[in-house]
Formats: sequence, C-alpha cells, structure tokens
Amino acid sequence: MKYALLVVTALGLFILMRAGAGEENTMSKTLEVYDSTAGGLIKTQTVVLSEAEWRRVLSAEAFRIMRQHGTERPFTCGMLVDKGQGTYTCAGCELELFVSDHKFDSGTGWPSFYQPIHPNNIGTTTDYLIGYARTEVHCARCGGHLGHVFDDGPKPTGRRYCINGAALGFRPAQP
Repeated sequence: MKYALLVVTALGLFILMRAGAGEENTMSKTLEVYDSTAGGLIKTQTVVLSEAEWRRVLSAEAFRIMRQHGTERPFTCGMLVDKGQGTYTCAGCELELFVSDHKFDSGTGWPSFYQPIHPNNIGTTTDYLIGYARTEVHCARCGGHLGHVFDDGPKPTGRRYCINGAALGFRPAQP
C-alpha cells in the first residue's frame, strides 16, 4: 500500500512538473540584448507567439525555416550577394543579429558572418537532425532557427555563422 502511494505521488509530481514546464515555455521572459540605437545592452522581453500567429507574421519560407528548423536551398537568397552596409535583423522579431562588416563570402551558398553583433543576441543548441551533432544558431528573443555555426571561418574568430537569408531582415546604415 505504501509503495502504491509512493508511485502515485511521484507520478503526480512528474505531471505537475511537466505542466509547469509547458506553461513556462509560453510565458515571456526578460533578457538583456545589445541594441545599437541604444548604444549598449538593454532589457527586453522574449517574443512568444502561437503557431498561427507566427504563420501570420512570417512568410511561408521564413516560417518553414525559423519555426520548423528548415534550410533554404543554397545560392537562392538575395542577401547572399548583398554588399550594403547595415545591420541584419531577425525576420521574426527584428532583433539585431549581425552587421555587414562581419559578413564574408564563404562559398557555401548562404550568408555567412564571422561573429554576431553581440553574443547575447543569439543562442545556440546542439541538433542531430542530419545524423551528427551541429551547433544550431537561433534568435535569443524569439527562438527562431537561423542556421548553424561552424569552426571553419576566417580570422579573427575562426567561426562561420551560416545563416538562412529568409530568417534575416536588413536595416541599411544611416548616412
């Protein structure tokens, strides 16, 4: 009898913890990110939207990439050859992610950068979607999948942030 009560109690706690984790994922959180217009770090809230809301905000291609961890076909993004000066932002929430001064031609078919505008503005996780470990890059504010980072980039960082163009917006530099 005591054993059955212990199992039921443990199961109840597990269910409550899972329910709490699910609720936590739907709540906005405060984070500190870099904002060039403010000239430094600012506090902001994470962006949490339903799947239907993301479908209204993003193009079909951006939704497939950012919310379903897709990848655009190489050499199809107009931003790949763009040489304009400015800031690359998240297509989902407009958080600043990369600056044009850190962009380089990697020859891979996707826009590539050797570092983000600030480490706080991106997040990384390990994914195994193609059978081996890769470091996924996502927007720190909305969680949108951006691409992957590899250790075969140029100096000074040796990093290559290989980013889907459909996951990016662009804000030209002010003259």
